[in-house]
Amino acid sequence: MGAPTSGAAGVMEVVRVPCLSDNYVWLLHEVAPAGGGAGRTAVVDPAEEGPVVEALAARGWTLDAVLNTHHHADHTGANLALKRRFPGLMVVGPRADKDRIPAIDVQVGCGDTWHLGGLEVRVFDTPGHTRGHITYYVPQAASLFPGDTLFALGCGRLFEGSPQQMWASLSKLTPLPDDTLVYCAHEYTQSNARFAVTVDPRNAALAQRKAAIDAARAQGEPTVPSRLGEEKATNPFLRPHDPAIRQQLGFDAAAPDWQVFGAIRAAKDRF
Repeated sequence: MGAPTSGAAGVMEVVRVPCLSDNYVWLLHEVAPAGGGAGRTAVVDPAEEGPVVEALAARGWTLDAVLNTHHHADHTGANLALKRRFPGLMVVGPRADKDRIPAIDVQVGCGDTWHLGGLEVRVFDTPGHTRGHITYYVPQAASLFPGDTLFALGCGRLFEGSPQQMWASLSKLTPLPDDTLVYCAHEYTQSNARFAVTVDPRNAALAQRKAAIDAARAQGEPTVPSRLGEEKATNPFLRPHDPAIRQQLGFDAAAPDWQVFGAIRAAKDRF
């Protein structure tokens, strides 16, 4: 029925809802809205109806909005069913991919702000995994919902974008505060860690993180969310500028970051 995570106390409650084999769907609930009454609730990338409805019912919440990051079926699979179940529900999704988002009502893109009650939800265009991918950021709760753009110790496959495009997308997210919680959409962290140490073998922080991840997964514990600062220190896909990674992959200091990033992504695809 979903498990609470460490969202910012007093502002927004975030509930992890496992779906399918390794998807994480996220419920966002506005806590103690300024005008009183019940807070509003949204779901990010609902893969399945049943687990989402169960998690809502367990908390006595109704659903006001769906936030889609991209069009893939494991992120939009429950859009239509939830729209039928909850009258008045709004489906928010990428303007750049509006024709592939089921039941889309509100189209958003880079620089836009949407509101969940009193919570400000900022939008970044983050193409690469798909051509219309977006990322949601809730600054009041220091919470980022990057879908399949950024993972814990990873990034999404480039199905419809180029390495240069994906690196530009990730570079929009790295300036956010280090304490930002990253609520990515899949439990891929352990496999990502196994790869990460092959391209960044001398990173002590990465080795320590990998050990903690292995221990958590051995107990069946989730590894998401992570902190953005932790990703910047250990996620090779955010570190193409790092001299040790460049040396490991055979690049000198003159190579552009996006080119090194592309080599890291290609190595992960072969891993």
